[in-house]
Amino acid sequence: MDFTLHVWRQKSRNDNGKMVTYEAKDISSDASFLEMLDVVNERLNEKGEEGINFEHDCREGICGSCGVMINGEAHGPMPGTATCQLHMRHFKDGDAIYVEPFRSRAFPVIKDLIVDRSPFDKIISSGGYISVNTGSAPEANLISVPKDIAENAMDAAECIGCGACVAQCPNGAAQLFTSAKVSHLGLLPQGQAERDSRVVRMVEVMEEHFGSCTNYGECEAVCPKGISIDFIARMNRDYIGATFKGKSQPATKI
Repeated sequence: MDFTLHVWRQKSRNDNGKMVTYEAKDISSDASFLEMLDVVNERLNEKGEEGINFEHDCREGICGSCGVMINGEAHGPMPGTATCQLHMRHFKDGDAIYVEPFRSRAFPVIKDLIVDRSPFDKIISSGGYISVNTGSAPEANLISVPKDIAENAMDAAECIGCGACVAQCPNGAAQLFTSAKVSHLGLLPQGQAERDSRVVRMVEVMEEHFGSCTNYGECEAVCPKGISIDFIARMNRDYIGATFKGKSQPATKI
């Protein structure tokens, strides 16, 4: 398969950047999108040119580092699929493909297709953990968790923190990511002790860096793990409840 790639190239945060056109020829239909970029980079290196910089790690849809905008869609055209799991057979031979970094004020470009997603780390550092001292690890079966609650918690825990929700949202909002991290801890018995303070701290840090949610639903549509916007409603409910109960604590400054 042959493709024409229009790729965003940017040397540094301070560079203006521009779209550069490359020909990707003789690409296997079974190649993943990242493997296709690998082939293009090998050919660029053979010509003494710098390859396209992009982020990746596991290439199994787990780490969340590989996200890019493909023809204006975070992770590309296939629903429930991370960029590393997107295969070239989902495009047509001869297609022109536009590849850009995730676009958001909170995610400045580091180089080419690599963006700085450290604001997510700040949200997690503010409360995305359980810090209760429980002593030695208890037997798992001693803690009774209803099946529906366990399943909801696991659904929320599927979030891989890729940032597609932010990149696709017209407002650059991070409610889907934050609500998933709040909910998967807040639903379980182990997370109840810090449930109120956690949601307040995480929401306040989120609001420092990201836009506001106005229910476009674009985040849910492009999430590679299918995280539901129902978790946003749960987070809002917990946040309002915690505020009324006076459990608010100052947000941790990172």
